[in-house]
This record gives sequence, structure tokens and C-alpha cells, in this order.
Amino acid sequence: MNNILQEGEIVSEATLEERVMKLERLVDMLLQHVDVSMRKKDWRRTAGMFDGDPLIREIIEEGQRVREKDRRKTSV
Repeated sequence: MNNILQEGEIVSEATLEERVMKLERLVDMLLQHVDVSMRKKDWRRTAGMFDGDPLIREIIEEGQRVREKDRRKTSV
């Protein structure tokens, strides 16, 4: 990766095509070094992601109605 940066660090004198090629090579190299296994699954990443969403609120309310209906059936 260092060799790409040492090539002039995408200098402004280079043509647009040359700059794009260098950037593409740099992105490719960076993506090869990304370790997706380092990203741990954590419920806190998704907590609150639907806050204020009216559709989710409707889904939750409908689920509560279904559960309450089932409770009434089993308590008789």
C-alpha cells in the first residue's frame, strides 16, 4: 500500500485518468486489508434504528392485539 502513496500521493499534475487509476488501486488494496471478522455482532448496533417509524409502531401495536386476543382465548 505504501508504494501507491509514494508514487506522488495522487498529485494534481497527473491527468484525471491517472488519478482515478491510482485511486482505484488504492481502494482495491484497502479493501483487501479490511478484516470483516473484526466486526462483532452486537445488538446495540441496531437498537433504536426504528425509533419514530410509524410503520414499525403499527406492526408492534398489531402484534400486541394478536397476543391479547390469544390470551383471552386461553383464559376461557
